[in-house]
Amino acid sequence: MISLAGRDILHHWAKYVFTGVGLGLLIGVTLSMAGIYRGMVDDAQVLLRSSGADIWAVQQETLGPYAEPSNLRDDAYRAILGMPGVAEASNVTYLTMQIGQGERDVRVMAVGFEPGRPGEPPFLVAGRRIARSHYEVVADVRTGFRLGERVRIRRHEYEVVGLTRRMVSSSGDPMVFLPLKDAQEAQFLKDNDAIVNERARTAANPALNRPGVPGLLDAILTSQTASRNVNAVLVRVASGHEAEQVAENIRRWKHLEAYTRAQMEEILVSKLIETSARQIATFLVILAIVSAAIVSFIIYTMTLGKIRELAVLKLIGTPNRTIAAMILQQSLGLGLIGFVIGKTVATLWAPYFPKYVLLLPGDAVRGLVATMVVCAIASLLAIRVALKVDPATAIGG
Repeated sequence: MISLAGRDILHHWAKYVFTGVGLGLLIGVTLSMAGIYRGMVDDAQVLLRSSGADIWAVQQETLGPYAEPSNLRDDAYRAILGMPGVAEASNVTYLTMQIGQGERDVRVMAVGFEPGRPGEPPFLVAGRRIARSHYEVVADVRTGFRLGERVRIRRHEYEVVGLTRRMVSSSGDPMVFLPLKDAQEAQFLKDNDAIVNERARTAANPALNRPGVPGLLDAILTSQTASRNVNAVLVRVASGHEAEQVAENIRRWKHLEAYTRAQMEEILVSKLIETSARQIATFLVILAIVSAAIVSFIIYTMTLGKIRELAVLKLIGTPNRTIAAMILQQSLGLGLIGFVIGKTVATLWAPYFPKYVLLLPGDAVRGLVATMVVCAIASLLAIRVALKVDPATAIGG
């Protein structure tokens, strides 16, 4: 049986192909938007996995350290380490900052950790791990830093001794790992002018210069040059113990907030990514409407261009369902061409996005189904016009 839809497509192939390319670019953007959301969720999961922690102990009544600021004394880990079910506990700091590299600035998350303990990058793709207690860093490859390069963080220069991959913050910023003491200094220590001013202000306080409080002034002045804060304590749970039970004990006895990995993932996805997810969903709806409008307009225009041919078909007794099927096949074919082009371009341009784009096969299948449904709906107007064609048009003129 002759395919009426196929013959018509061959007759107008240029218009059909160019329309498919335009639709494909729209579908490519749609798939990329979905991939950006998937990438954001994957970044959050990578952040949690790379920490090596089962529990995050943070400042009470905060969602930190990724969603809110959290400050703890750096001796809090000792009390947690002695609790039942705790295998390891270590301090960690997180600070989002700009690092200069030549004439450009690189936005990074600086992670302070204790080598050999939770918080250390789990693997390297080049170089070595940090071996000195100061002035060495391990950087994610997306920073653009090279092995042996020296970068300035706050008041000190650091040598890049190792490179890792896919170590990013929840917002997609590449990570830079440095020793905990250096990270504490970078985050909490005041600059020299601020320290001098604070010392002068403290020394001028009459209440601190009384004979009855010997040594108090010296202790305060000394504390102003020391940094004894961290953002969180990372906890690994011993085998045979439940993470939730250990976390509950930390909340009850240490008066800290404690989140398991599942709870922290929920915070990252529902608190930090929720707004972006709604925005992406809005774009997807808009793109679907635009795609439907384009397909509907093109199929409608192509139908109007062959009114006489449709009238001839009706005059020779062609059933309405055959005419409707022809238009539907053209619309679905347009959608299929557009989807193939869209999936191809989305795959090709995904590596060039600033943020990680994760294109899942399941999303592609759902995208194909949605494309076919949109194209089928878009063909209804053209089918309605075609079925109303008067067979006398074929004779009239």
